[in-house]
Order: sequence, then C-alpha cells, then structure tokens
Amino acid sequence: MLSNEIKALLEEKVFEYNNPKFIESDPIQIPHRYDLKEDIEISAFLTATIAWGNRTMIINNAAKLMEIMGNSPYDFVMEYNTNKSAEFVHRTFNAVDLDFFLTSLRNIYKKHHGLEAIFTRYAQAETTQTAIHEFKNIFFGIPHPKRTEKHVSDPLKGSAAKRINMFLRWMVRRDAAGVDFGLWPEIPPSSLSCPLDVHSGNVARKLGLLKRKQNDAKALKELDLNLRVLDPSDPVKYDFALFGLGVFEKFS
Repeated sequence: MLSNEIKALLEEKVFEYNNPKFIESDPIQIPHRYDLKEDIEISAFLTATIAWGNRTMIINNAAKLMEIMGNSPYDFVMEYNTNKSAEFVHRTFNAVDLDFFLTSLRNIYKKHHGLEAIFTRYAQAETTQTAIHEFKNIFFGIPHPKRTEKHVSDPLKGSAAKRINMFLRWMVRRDAAGVDFGLWPEIPPSSLSCPLDVHSGNVARKLGLLKRKQNDAKALKELDLNLRVLDPSDPVKYDFALFGLGVFEKFS
C-alpha cells in the first residue's frame, strides 16, 4: 500500500476504536474506575503488568487485584506490610511477585515522589525507553526476589516492553476521546512508543510499517520511526488502529 493509503486507513481505524466504547472490552477499564490520580496510576501499572494472555482473564484478575486492595490502591500501597496481600496468580505472576510490587510501589511513593516523578525525571524529548530502563533500576533497587525481575521489561536490553509502553500511553497521551488519561503533562506524547505485540506487529508488517520479524526493541524502534512519520506529535494513537485491525478485524 502507498503511504497516503496507509495513513488514511490508520486514521479511519483510530477514529473507529479510539472512543469510550473501546474501554468496555479493554484492561484500561480498570484504572477508569478511579478518580484519584494515584489510584489511577497504581491500578494502571498493576493492570498493565499482568496484561498478557486472554483479555477477559486479564480484566477479571486485575479486578481481583483491586478487590485485594480494598478498591483503594493508593491507600493500600501506602499502608502495605509485607505478606499482607492475599493469594494471587495470573499466569507466572504470583503472590510473591505481588508482595514485592506493592512493597516497591510503597517505596516509590514514599521516597521517590511517585511513578510520575521517576518517569518524568528520565524521559527524553525523543524517547521514553531510557526512562523505562531507569525506572526498572529504581523499582528493583530494594531487596527483591530474583524471579520478579522478569515482570518489568527493559528496552535497553532488547525487549519491546509492550506492557510498560502501554502503561505510559495510558498515563501520558492526551486523549480528547476519553480513553487515555494524559495525567503526566511533562512527558510529550511524541516521545511514546507503540505497545508492540503479536497483533500490532503482524498488522504493521502487512502494511509495510515493519520489516523485522521479531517483536523486540529493534522492531519497536523501526515501527516508532514509521509511525512518527505519519503523526510526529501523537504516533501511538495508531496503536488503536493496529490493535483493532489485528484483534477485532483479523486483518491479514
């Protein structure tokens, strides 16, 4: 397809999917339950962390997580005592991992001024990938189980970091349609990266936006460059189009 045809198709699909109806079947519905900024951040981060596998299971387990936290994520984190959390399992993420995540989040809000402060400190005008790397260093900067490190990806070590890039889209992108939150104004949406997964990757390859076969950091960089040509100020809006075409329309 020609570049102008690709842009027209993607813009059409962004309009179709980037609207409140998208929330009903997407994990982003979990943070949309809250009004307090810190509740939104924490629920979004934990939901994004377990966002792999069946979408219904993701939503159900994220809702269970919120119930464990008394549906007050920020208060629960700030008062959290180790081993206080109930049993929890989502695929390979278990109660041991949750215990550390809650402990580390408490440390971040008490000693680092919260999630926004860390990402804003390290975000660059052209990319948020270095900020993700620095965030992981801080997140695991206190004693932790080695096994839990796998649940926060590092793009500087070759990962596409799909889940944390999705979390950043939720927090940073200013969305007039009411899907993404735009809570972190100091980070420009132009610096965000697409949450690259099997669905968005396959559609991007079909459209000629991505040639690399693996869904890794190099593929993400290639896709980012092409999406920023289409819209330099808001490239990750096309995540709605790529994901929608792949999941809902089985585009091939």
